[in-house]
Amino acid sequence: METKEFQIKLLDKSDVQRFKELIQTFHEIFEMQDSILPKESFLQSLLNKTDFIAYVIVYNNNVVGGLTAYKLQMIYGEYSEILIYDIGIKTEFQRNGLGKVLISTLKEYCKQSGVKEFFVAANEEDKHALDFYNSTGGKSEKVVHFNYRIEK
Repeated sequence: METKEFQIKLLDKSDVQRFKELIQTFHEIFEMQDSILPKESFLQSLLNKTDFIAYVIVYNNNVVGGLTAYKLQMIYGEYSEILIYDIGIKTEFQRNGLGKVLISTLKEYCKQSGVKEFFVAANEEDKHALDFYNSTGGKSEKVVHFNYRIEK
């Protein structure tokens, strides 16, 4: 799928370099200065999984955004749902409809894969994210999210 000079690409097991670029892009977008890029073998193992999904947005042969997601098998029926783990676009490329194209592309992936629903978490304070998800047809639910840190 192409949007003007932007290309949206679903990564496969041969795309480790693009996956590294996507993670570095997320580090920049989410201001994760102390984050370290995982080993290539780990990234390759993720790309080999059928329940891991990664899309990149490429502009002038550079990754400028994308999303990662996990397909979750449900226990209530023979179907899956998808959790978007990260979605981001470099600041200078935002507000050009690229996020909406990513969401539309994932919707199409779901239709073709028999996935009934996908979801994403957003912080209540992140008005930009909330506005974005509302504008793409997402329906919000009030939930309380609990994290458990495991100490070594």
